[in-house]
Amino acid sequence: MSEDRRRSARQPQATDVELIETWVNMLWLEKGLSENSLASYRRDLRQYALWLNQQQLGLLQADRAELQQYLNWRLEQQLKSSSTSRLLSCLRGFYRYLLREGRIDRDPTLNLDNPRSGRPLPKTLTEQDVESLLAAPDTADLLGLRDRCMLELLYATGLRVSELIALQLEQINQRIGVIRVVGKGDKERLVPVGDEALRWVQRYLHEARPALVRDAREETLFLSQRGQMMTRQTFWYRVKRYAIESGIDKPLSPHVLRHAFATHLLNHGADLRVVQMLLGHSDLSTTQIYTHVASHRLQSLHREHHPRG
Repeated sequence: MSEDRRRSARQPQATDVELIETWVNMLWLEKGLSENSLASYRRDLRQYALWLNQQQLGLLQADRAELQQYLNWRLEQQLKSSSTSRLLSCLRGFYRYLLREGRIDRDPTLNLDNPRSGRPLPKTLTEQDVESLLAAPDTADLLGLRDRCMLELLYATGLRVSELIALQLEQINQRIGVIRVVGKGDKERLVPVGDEALRWVQRYLHEARPALVRDAREETLFLSQRGQMMTRQTFWYRVKRYAIESGIDKPLSPHVLRHAFATHLLNHGADLRVVQMLLGHSDLSTTQIYTHVASHRLQSLHREHHPRG
């Protein structure tokens, strides 16, 4: 293979890149998807287009046989079935769009099944784990006080990490204890905040945030040392550090606190649809996986404490 051929095989065809960008822009306009979702769709399609390019094909020429070969190739690479399911969802939307626009005559994704896999249970923490994690930050330190407040709020509300770090001052109503959250697809929801978390918010606002502010016009609630919005990576790093300090030996990320929020609510008798609303899930089936976690916990308790468990 010539050098030019080798170089072209390492990247999608220009026409494929243009098709992908046109579709992604349409998703942004019509569905208001988040940048993270759009980036995932773009990445999945580019990887498929790159594989097709190595077969001397483009997205418009691929048919069901090529798509099946690509899925088989992913299986050989031992890629996660969950990511393949996401890819198929992406491809179905993409090819339906091309069919609607008259760019193709037949949808190659018809009659393709999602890969079979057991649905993984979300990782979560016990209530004792959460208490240990919340107590880990040094609240005598400005950043420690900020982190304690963020952890308390995350556990009290079940916010996504992206929602937490993007919170603005005007989104939290301390008087009635409610946060107005702008979630995926710019959908708004109201989430109640418990008294304990509110106390930490008030303390952070009085003792820590004024010292972190660099610009009086800054409206972001939680500020970095530089007086700006924190990144998700920074917060994840600090959560991981606190997990080590508190002796939690389970894999941990900020999202695990969201799982703990949902699971602990259900363990204490919360209604599933209430949890769905609080989490901002558009589909109840997404929330239902937490019932499996709660049921697993109840079964463990039964085995441990019932005389015939």
